[in-house]
Amino acid sequence: MVLEGLRSTRGQILVCVTRSADHFPDCTKDPDKRHFAVAARSGAIPLGLVAPGDYAIAIVHDENGNGKLDTFAGIPREGVGFSRNPVLRFGAPSFRSAGFPVAGAPVEQAIRLKYFL
Repeated sequence: MVLEGLRSTRGQILVCVTRSADHFPDCTKDPDKRHFAVAARSGAIPLGLVAPGDYAIAIVHDENGNGKLDTFAGIPREGVGFSRNPVLRFGAPSFRSAGFPVAGAPVEQAIRLKYFL
């Protein structure tokens, strides 16, 4: 996965990778998730090996390092991004619009972060 459009290197990047539409975009309760944080930086973030299947990735640029997405009146105050870079309208995209297949060969997702406030 490659991050694009990071507005600062403050805080951390929260990464959520799931195969479950029921646990997207917040996969914290998905028993099969891959959920982790890395220092905020642009460029490649390796996800490691994943089993074949359909996946979706949700990214939060947690600039204040509190471990969650901060919002104001339902609008994200921090950057968000999703695999396949779906158009963001009102709320998070569907699993289907962010989903991509993994079939054994390496897959790269370039995710553009979007800041609303």
